[in-house]
Amino acid sequence: MLVQLIKPEFQELIEAKNWVALKEVLADVPPADIAELLVELEGDIAVVVFRLLKKSTAADVFAEMPSGKGVELIELFTKQQLTDVMGNLEPDEQVALLEELPGNLTQMVMNTMRPEDQKQVKKLLGYPEDSVGRLMTPRYVRVKSEWTVARSMEHIRKYANVAETLNVIYVVDDKERLIDDLVITQLIVSEFDTTIEELMDESFNALHVLDDQEEAVKMFSKYDRIALPVIDTDGILVGIVTVDDVIDVAEEETTEDMQKMAAMDALDDYYSQTSIGEMVKKRLGWLVVLFVGQILTALTMGQYEELLSKIVFLSFFVPLIISSGGNSGAQAATLVIRALATDDIKFEDWKMVFTREFTSGLMLGGLIGLLGFVTLIFWDMIAGNPIGYETLMTALVIGLSLLTIVLFGNFVGAMLPFILSKMGFDPAVSSAPFVATIVDVSGIIIYFSIALLFLSELLL
Repeated sequence: MLVQLIKPEFQELIEAKNWVALKEVLADVPPADIAELLVELEGDIAVVVFRLLKKSTAADVFAEMPSGKGVELIELFTKQQLTDVMGNLEPDEQVALLEELPGNLTQMVMNTMRPEDQKQVKKLLGYPEDSVGRLMTPRYVRVKSEWTVARSMEHIRKYANVAETLNVIYVVDDKERLIDDLVITQLIVSEFDTTIEELMDESFNALHVLDDQEEAVKMFSKYDRIALPVIDTDGILVGIVTVDDVIDVAEEETTEDMQKMAAMDALDDYYSQTSIGEMVKKRLGWLVVLFVGQILTALTMGQYEELLSKIVFLSFFVPLIISSGGNSGAQAATLVIRALATDDIKFEDWKMVFTREFTSGLMLGGLIGLLGFVTLIFWDMIAGNPIGYETLMTALVIGLSLLTIVLFGNFVGAMLPFILSKMGFDPAVSSAPFVATIVDVSGIIIYFSIALLFLSELLL
């Protein structure tokens, strides 16, 4: 990795305050790697290094930084530095930054922006949070259907510097409604006197300005595009979303789901940029909930104290029994949550999922139960104990308990995401620890109920 190779030289030049040599080194380093290097520096040193970058490069570096570090630098920037950085950011990047700023800095940043940029940003900020409207950029190239390729290419060259991408050119009518999109190569290989209408097939895919940003991720994945147009309720073209922005959203959504599945609230910033106090706050709530769940597990076991006092060896298998159900439930929950997130399945498919998971739960539970039965018999054989009625019945209890609990765990893990989704909650909160806690309490009841049923003769 390039950043690891230049890091020692980078640090040495900073310590020596050899800014001329450092400027030459940074000239050949990608913005993403420079951002990674700056994150580890103190704010005042990072600002000095930032001044060594070209204006356009500085904006790209700033766009790659975690929001926490960006806010820290803004507080140290001169007015001219702030103007240069904001002026070279794309509108969607400006919006993303302003969303993270505290109130006292927001107006200060807005005041440094060009009037036309302020107008664009205020418009984008008017869309709901996490909507495609916040993600799009109004910097695109559009042409009219009656134009010739020659006129269109002249228009493209004129606005090439302000457009975020030229790979896709959009065709609009007199009312600015989107009627088609064309790949730039279609124009390049066509004769100059060919009209745009002759190249059109009036087939295109577009995002709605109020769509959730997750919809953009799904559309890009489905259609394998580098840019998609954004329209309003009247079909008017209002912006475009590019694949680099969608990759950032996909990463954020995946990170958020993973954190929720670990039984905690999603972090608002990168792990390295989150304070310990904020980290504790995000994790404490679910730990308390799970702690209460474990108390219920302990209280449930207490209800079978008399049974355990008569057949002590039953307690040896409690961790084996409940962990098997928890593991099965966690597997099912993870599979279903991910399938829902990728639109592989819909809420209406719950019956199909129930059938599949019931069948797979029976098969898995049967195999694990058989393994438990055989293991207990083999255990007694190794210990030199005679294989009698008591051993066989105990092995049967273990086997049936494993079968039932694995099946139940599969059911809970598969159905809980659907239930939470129906209630309007994020399915990701039906995390593995949450499912495991539910199965723990239920597993103990199932285990000891089966033990009472089959070992009643031994208790008399």
